[in-house]
Amino acid sequence: MAPRPLRLTSRRFSLKPLLIALLILVPICMIVIFNHSQKISYFFRPLWDNPPPPFKRLPHFYAENVSMEHLCKLHGWSIRLQPRRVFDSIIFSNELDILEIRWRELSPYVTKFVILESNTTFTGIPKPLFFSSNRARFAFTEGKIVHGVFPGRIASPGSHENPFVLEAEQRRAMNGLLFYAGISDEDLLIMSDTDEIPSPHTVKLLQWCDGVPPILHLELRQYMYSFEFPVDYSSWRATIHIYNPGTLYRHSRQTDLIFSDAGWHCSFCYRHLQEFVFKLTAYSHADRVRRREFLNYYRIQKLICRGDDLFDMLPEEYTFRELIKKMGPIPHSGSAVHLPAYLIENADKFRFSKEAGMSKEKDNGFTDPSLASQS
Repeated sequence: MAPRPLRLTSRRFSLKPLLIALLILVPICMIVIFNHSQKISYFFRPLWDNPPPPFKRLPHFYAENVSMEHLCKLHGWSIRLQPRRVFDSIIFSNELDILEIRWRELSPYVTKFVILESNTTFTGIPKPLFFSSNRARFAFTEGKIVHGVFPGRIASPGSHENPFVLEAEQRRAMNGLLFYAGISDEDLLIMSDTDEIPSPHTVKLLQWCDGVPPILHLELRQYMYSFEFPVDYSSWRATIHIYNPGTLYRHSRQTDLIFSDAGWHCSFCYRHLQEFVFKLTAYSHADRVRRREFLNYYRIQKLICRGDDLFDMLPEEYTFRELIKKMGPIPHSGSAVHLPAYLIENADKFRFSKEAGMSKEKDNGFTDPSLASQS
């Protein structure tokens, strides 16, 4: 029996549903990419970016009532006949509360507090000289203060000057102010931002021991909004130097050595909501304020109380494991152990810096920027 011929049937393929789907999906994708490009980029950061070389972590030994000679020996160093002079140098913006905590903690060990402030922000916005107008608050250490004013530049409307350029200019100006303050070879120099506070016993150890490396990064416990929200030990930019003529003031990586658990970094730890808004528009990462609503007091208040990110960004991590681990709000901590002593001694005065979330949630004065973030 002869095989039956194969009959070919043609079906008309309609492009109409596909075109409709594309007309819907393409604009949606474009809107998502436009609004969340930074999140998408950060989520895939482990694929396109490599982490910097790891630090060599130096162990840090400390306990109360242990002799300085023994502590130096534990680190492989030797005790000095007399301590080094200590110069604490900072570029100051508006962190008056943190500055008071810092100087109260370090005053017994510091020879000179060298502070430089400008009449403009890093973004070229005119600003008051906050330290100058509040100098009486720091009368307890007046004889140690060396204060300088950097003449900033006001950014013209529509200009796109890199704020990191203005920041770098101020850091270079610090070199001259240190020279004016009388720093000399073998003095101990702290280079850190105001909110990066070395612990007193760290400074005391490094000023009393011989054999300390000439440059050490400080591993600081990172906090956000208050000491109620510990993040991790990722803060590393603070450094301590044995000063020499080639020492230059910087806030970047300068050595592979980092000293473990050497202090605290309390970022965005402010008393008032307008101080948050000021920093958001003033510092070098102001480009992260992508929408005007980021400066809304109510939004800022709500995010602080929850421990959420002010910039609606993903964590800056180099592995998917760490990125996913740190996504979401920062967990509250009930611990007030191993915090600055002056903070604990003046808990009522600085309550906002230890109980930010709980105290601010109790405060319903969101519309009053002078009260809304107080305890």
